[in-house]
Order: sequence, then C-alpha cells, then structure tokens
Amino acid sequence: MIKVFFNLEWKSFFRSASFGKSLGLKIFMAFIALYFIVIFLGLGVSGYFVLTEEFPDKNPLLIVNSYLFYWVLGDLVVRFFFQKLPVMSVKPLLTLPIKRSKIVNFVLGKSVLSFFNFLPLFAIIPFGIILIVKGGFAVTYVITWMFSLFLVTLVVNFLNFIIESVTSENELSALPIIAISGGLFALDYFNILSISSAFGKGFTAIFENPVFIVAPILVLVGLYLVNFKMLRQKLFLDSSLKNKVEEVKTSNLEWTNNFGDIAPFLQLDLKLIWRNKRTKSSVWMLFFGLLYGLFFYSNGKYLGMPWFYIFIGVFSTGSFLINFGQFIPAWDASYYKLLMSQNIKYEQYLKSKFTLMAASVVILFVLGIPYVYFGWKILLAHFVAAIYNVGVNTHVMLYGGSFNRKKIDLDKKAAFNYQGTGAMQWLIGIPLLVVPMVLFATLSYFTSFEIACAVLALLGVMGIVFHKKIMVTITTKYQNSKYTMIHAFEQDN
Repeated sequence: MIKVFFNLEWKSFFRSASFGKSLGLKIFMAFIALYFIVIFLGLGVSGYFVLTEEFPDKNPLLIVNSYLFYWVLGDLVVRFFFQKLPVMSVKPLLTLPIKRSKIVNFVLGKSVLSFFNFLPLFAIIPFGIILIVKGGFAVTYVITWMFSLFLVTLVVNFLNFIIESVTSENELSALPIIAISGGLFALDYFNILSISSAFGKGFTAIFENPVFIVAPILVLVGLYLVNFKMLRQKLFLDSSLKNKVEEVKTSNLEWTNNFGDIAPFLQLDLKLIWRNKRTKSSVWMLFFGLLYGLFFYSNGKYLGMPWFYIFIGVFSTGSFLINFGQFIPAWDASYYKLLMSQNIKYEQYLKSKFTLMAASVVILFVLGIPYVYFGWKILLAHFVAAIYNVGVNTHVMLYGGSFNRKKIDLDKKAAFNYQGTGAMQWLIGIPLLVVPMVLFATLSYFTSFEIACAVLALLGVMGIVFHKKIMVTITTKYQNSKYTMIHAFEQDN
C-alpha cells in the first residue's frame, strides 16, 4: 500500500498543471537547501576545534549540551513558520476499501523525511566523528548521544504539527508560539528558571548512561500517537462541513455603488477579505507595512542612506498591494470556473482589483505622513513610492497574476501559509521592489535625490495616464490564459 501511495504522489507531481512552475521553484529551493547544508557541515567540522580553542579547560560536549535548549527552541519556531504537514489528496481514497490508519501513517511517515529533520545531521555526525577521533570519546556513548539528538529532532517535528493544528483556527495563529517561545527564552535568559541547564544535564545523563535514551523515545511515541489521533478524526468526507452555528454578520457596502460597473466585484472582494482567514492576514499586514519604516528610520545609520528610502516607501505604501495582489486571481480559485461562466467583462473584474490595490496605496501613504518627523526627504520618497505603486506596481501585479496556476484554500491557516506560492511569487519581487530601488539609487548617485524622485514619479504618472491601454494588454493576457487557469484551479496542487 505504501508503494501505491508513493506512486500516486509521483503522478500528482508530474501531472499537475503547475508542474513547470513547481519544478522551477523546487530547483531554486534545492540551491537554498544546499546552502544550509554547507553551513551546517561547516559548523559540524569546525565546532570541536573552535570550542577547544576558546574553552581549553572545558569539555566541548558539555558546552554543546548547555546550548541545546536554544537549538530546540529555535528549531520549533522555524518549523512553525516554514514547515507544513505533508498532505495528499485523500478524498478519493476514502471511498475505497483502504484503512484510514494506513493513510494517516503514510502522511506522518512522510513528514519524517522532511529536510528539517535531516539538516541537523550534517552538523551532528561530523561533530560526533571528531569527538571520537580527536577527543577520545567512547564510540558507543557518542553514537547514543547523536541518536538522542535525532530523536529530539523528530519530537520537535511532531510537536510542531500539534501546535499548528491547535492554533490554525485563529487568524493570529503565530502569537501563541511567539509568546511561549519568547517566554521560555526570557525565563532562562534572566535566570528565573535554568531551563537550558536542566536540558543540558538531561543530554549529559543520556551520554553517560545510554539507558536514559528511553525517555525521548517514549516522548516521540506519545506525540506520534497524538498526531495520529488528531489526523484520523479529521479523515472523513464530511470533515470540512461546519457543525457549529454562528451568527451571520452583514455589513453595509452600498457605498461601493459609487464605483459604477465594478461595484459588484468590489463587494465580492471586500466580503472575501473580511470572511476568510487567509485574506484577513493581508489586512493585518497593513499595520506591519505602516510601521515598517520605524525599524529603519529610528536608526541613524539608515537615515544617511537616502537611496534606501524608496525601498521602504514602496513596501510601506504597498504592503496590501504586495500581499493581496500577488495571489490574483488565485483568491477566487474555488469559484473561478463559475465566475468565468457568467456574462461579465474580464476588464471589470481586473479593474476592481486595480481599484482596491490603488486605494490601499493612497490610504497607507496618508497614514504614513507622520514619517515627516524624520525629515522631508523621507516624506517625499514615500509620496514618489506611492505614485510608482499606483502607476507601475499595480499593473505589474495584475500582469503577474495571469501566470498564477496554484489554487488557494481560503479556510486554511492564515499566518505563514505558503499554499498557492509558486515561482511567480518569487520572481515578481524583482520588478516590484528591486528595480525601483536600483533605479533610484543609480540616479541619486550620479545626479541628485530630487532628480531620482522626479524620474520615479514620472514613471508612475505615465502608468496612470496610459492605464487604459495597459489594462487592454493585461486583459488580453488573462483571456488567453483563461482555460489554463480554470483547469489548474480545479486541481488540489
């Protein structure tokens, strides 16, 4: 049965409508993985020599054990934000005579093969070998210590899935993990509780007496069973149906009628944003984008870098544009086929998206006017960035959306959910952020700050002036990709 599951996963990957973009993204991620492998390998090889040189009178293994708590805590936080439980299309399998326990075991077993679980081994194994060769440590004890670290890595793996499952119903699902990890770190850092010391003594005890390795094994088995029970309870054809009755909340959107023929689409988008977890996160990002400049402008170092103002300005005034626009039209993927079967003009559909993004840029600029406190050049740069966002980046986002081929499930976890992310979401950052910053920096260096602002503002004004002609080109691109996107959005991956 495991062989059948692997075969289905293989076919699902190669037969997907987004295969080309998924393959490109996986190749890019492979280079990133190789980069981290080299870093961890370097830490493993050099770790022993660095520790013995810096602390000649201390046992290098005991030093490593004393810092394992911070490694585990950091590993858990990174996994929460970036690691997702491997999934497979199980609905067709639920109608077949296949035990649910086999499906769940396959999904959980697949998570063990995650890159996050094997990355630490590139540091642990070389360090362990050097402990044996150079340090004279007993082979049995070192192997037991390395195996216990791998077990703890798997414990973090399954603990992460439990935390994600518990917090996924909340739009601010990242807050509990940040609060808990930050609290534990603070308790140890301020010596309120010696958590790192107790953690280190536990690993030292396993090293000195291998019998204690039973403890992490029991914890791992317990977490596996908890995950098994939680997934098995959700493995029903009707598991997605809501059994909770909630009061329906309506809002008055009559003011959108002032926008004419795009009013129905604006209402649809506003309801979509307000009623779904994933789109709500785009609204929360408005506050982060609005306060983004404070991280830099409060530092005198960046105040002396005027060319950097435009990058902050583009990001600050375009935070909603970036977070919402990069997934157009994937937000409507669940009903895109129905939408396209209606007697509507594609241009109106896209115009509503443009209006929503442009309005957000104007609102964020107005709210960001207090940045003038740090200097008039910053306010000018933000004003130019807002014009550039409206005239150029809105069109870049809409055009890039015509290449989206990945469906978004709006009911999934809101924070740090990378479903629907493809190669286009990575590449679109170049014309969106890199190009204006490089252009501005070049002009500012060879001419002046004011001329650089004038050129970027001129590009934005030209985009606004030729908006209708640009939208004709973008609309044509969407129409040519219409049936390809419909086919892609019908798939689950």
